[in-house]
Amino acid sequence: MSESLPPAPAGRLTGPTGPAGSAGPLDPAPRGWVPGVRLITGLLIANLVMQLAIIVTGGAVRLTGSGLGCSTWPQCEPGRMTPVFHGEATFHPYVEFGNRVVSVVVVLVAIAAFLAVWTHRRTRSRGMVWLAFVPVLLVLVQAGMGAITVIANLNPAIVGFHFFFSAMLVWVSTWALVRWRRGDGPMRSVAASPVPVLAGAMSLLTAIIVTLGVVVTGAGPHSGDADVGYRFALDPLLVTRAHSGSVWLFVGVAILYASALRRQRRADPDLAEAYRALRWVALAVLVQGGIGYWQYFTGLPEILVGLHLLGSGLVIAAVTNAVLRLRRPTEHRNAARRPA
Repeated sequence: MSESLPPAPAGRLTGPTGPAGSAGPLDPAPRGWVPGVRLITGLLIANLVMQLAIIVTGGAVRLTGSGLGCSTWPQCEPGRMTPVFHGEATFHPYVEFGNRVVSVVVVLVAIAAFLAVWTHRRTRSRGMVWLAFVPVLLVLVQAGMGAITVIANLNPAIVGFHFFFSAMLVWVSTWALVRWRRGDGPMRSVAASPVPVLAGAMSLLTAIIVTLGVVVTGAGPHSGDADVGYRFALDPLLVTRAHSGSVWLFVGVAILYASALRRQRRADPDLAEAYRALRWVALAVLVQGGIGYWQYFTGLPEILVGLHLLGSGLVIAAVTNAVLRLRRPTEHRNAARRPA
């Protein structure tokens, strides 16, 4: 293998235990070929990208009115896995079928990322291995939610839960990627009060923003099928204002967080990385907010709603990355002093 393995967590064996430096029965080092660190990093990045991609393709299904393009699940039509082409066929079955194909790719990439991390199970903590496994579990549940969505004729509550699973997948996939790249094992906070409290408030507000966004969509005009009119019995203007209000509250908390983090960064260089991560949060929220107001004042055109869906996933990833940068492995300071 051309790349060195990432450092093992404290308290775990990493060297040979047999005589004359040979591998003994307690040697935890991987045997045989194992994927390199860069390859696994690439797979974890691909996993995150695919979780974002399925948000876009799922949004396309809804925004083009193709939610019932395939009449059943997992088959597209009774007795056929693919759409049936005929003279009066519309594009809707192909949009829905395309989303299902992307879903298969999402599952395969998640499985590949997990298996790659699993090969390093002797040099990585169980937490890291489980973190790589969670996306596999959730994408399978997500597939089941897709079936229920079709059976329930695009009930907005079911469709909303379908998106929530995608949001959770973006969150946990970002977490897995950050943990793999920065090492795992026992973690320590590198920030003092009030930074951790403000980071927690940002995370909570992100969840609230996403939830209210789902409610806004469920009360809006894009049901996913021209013949299905099930919507939340809520005033769209009222829930939209609540959604935008939560965004502005997030912006206020983020400014306080950035200010507090900047002051502490001057005394602790470990916080420089966390401060730099805020740039991505600022960019994602700025673009997402701009698209949100743009779509609101232009009558919710499908392309802008689709971009707004993608933006929600990017905001989740950016906030997750920024908050995780406040913690580091306990061995970080001593890693450079270890003997070769």
